Amino acid sequence: MAATDFFAVEVLTPVGLVRTMVLFFIDLKSRRVEIGGIRRDPHGRWMQQIGRNLTDPCSGFLRRMRLLIHDRDPLFTRDFRQLMRDSGVEPLRLPAKSPNLNAYAERFVRSIRQECLNRTIPLGERHLRKLVHEYAAHYNTERNHQGIGNRLIEEPRGGLPRDGPIRCRKRLGGMLKYYYREAA
Repeated sequence: MAATDFFAVEVLTPVGLVRTMVLFFIDLKSRRVEIGGIRRDPHGRWMQQIGRNLTDPCSGFLRRMRLLIHDRDPLFTRDFRQLMRDSGVEPLRLPAKSPNLNAYAERFVRSIRQECLNRTIPLGERHLRKLVHEYAAHYNTERNHQGIGNRLIEEPRGGLPRDGPIRCRKRLGGMLKYYYREAA
């Protein structure tokens, strides 16, 4: 089962602040996040292409999912929902005004805002893409999650070493930090 949602980010451009939408998907079992797309003016055709990319039978994020939870945003068009059904993913529209029914997606939005986006002013769409993708990589591979036993979503092969010096990996100029033991 997966969930999806949008969140808006104000981006500073030469013409002033521009609202940009970020579409993301989250696997509810593992909590792994996939950034679907970032666009100033999302529309139905763009959503169709995102749907095709995510349901690709070889490498799509939704290829093994059976359900996709989403809100009533008009961008989740009838054609988008039909594309999901044709790919074996049943879209589940939530009732109006019920953000608690998509709590994992809402929690991701809160996390990315608090830990990353509220601390920076994105200078253009390219900068926003870098911020969002770096945060998603940090979220999936370096950030502990209380909801899954304080573990990492994607643990390193062979597990985490128990001995060795402690090192710090920094992302986004040190805004995101990850402490780990280096294998001895």
